[in-house]
Amino acid sequence: MSSQTAPSNPTVDPYQHLQIALNADGTLTRLREIPNTPPTPDPSHPTPVLSKDIPLNQSNNTWVRIFLPKEALDHNSSTKLPLIVYFHGGGFIFYSAASSDFHDFCANMAIDLHVIIVSVEYRLAPEHRLPAAYDDAIEALHWIKTTPDDWLRDYADLSNTFIMGSSAGGNIAYHAGFRASMETDKLEPLVIRGLILHQPFFGGSQRTQSELRDNDSILSLSVFDLMWELSLPIADRDHEYCNPKVGDGPQLLEKIKLLGWKVLVLGFDGDVLFEHQIELVKLMREKGVSVVSQFGEGGYHGIDMFEPAKTKALYVVLKNFILSSLVA
Repeated sequence: MSSQTAPSNPTVDPYQHLQIALNADGTLTRLREIPNTPPTPDPSHPTPVLSKDIPLNQSNNTWVRIFLPKEALDHNSSTKLPLIVYFHGGGFIFYSAASSDFHDFCANMAIDLHVIIVSVEYRLAPEHRLPAAYDDAIEALHWIKTTPDDWLRDYADLSNTFIMGSSAGGNIAYHAGFRASMETDKLEPLVIRGLILHQPFFGGSQRTQSELRDNDSILSLSVFDLMWELSLPIADRDHEYCNPKVGDGPQLLEKIKLLGWKVLVLGFDGDVLFEHQIELVKLMREKGVSVVSQFGEGGYHGIDMFEPAKTKALYVVLKNFILSSLVA
């Protein structure tokens, strides 16, 4: 890891790139049009996966979108499906559980992996800086264990639950896992079997070689820097929310090891975040955590969300990981 602290490329205006404007009161005006997809809860709808939205915390305007493969409604099947609690990406400042990219990703994942997915609509920064999203994540886990929702009650195997997130959602999944590891008895009958960190969003005050190359077509270094600036509490980048090697993170990994959770970390070496992800895997292995990593060559941040062949390959890896982690 490099000790350099070189600035990001000054020729890239991250506000213009992201199409956002920072207001005087600290809120954002988001100018980009991001398409949303409505849920499809009606079983008569000609879709292979059903979805519906349920409020989580109306005061915080949070909710969940549940994805249920329609084949689960077959009364000849008594086998319940594993559950994935999913957190979308967007640098903590963008997107929604209803955003079309993430809706389609979860719907296809539910079908290909034969799982039920609860996608969490968490609060965004900078209006709600971290740890607000982590608070929403753990609230969602507690909601799942007590909800009377019929889809989860009748079709989800809560004893085989996985926490997953993409990009910033991978960071949220990681920290939600830490919090959940400290109160596993309070979450029963929900039992977590593993964490799935899909191109997770981590950083630190020192630049890595992958950051210094700054050749990611999706997530340039200046954009990466701005997302952290808008999301972290007023602190430097070596905050435990950003850098897993500081604070209580290394000690909490001991708890995850003792619980026997498995962790899957996925990424590409063309991602500006690549070396932070490598460092995370190294730290987990040093702490004795059962971690599986898969890093593809080239690519860019989010490539397997947007290129169908990469998405299909991702689903194969996810399915194998989940099958290897299930407890009968």
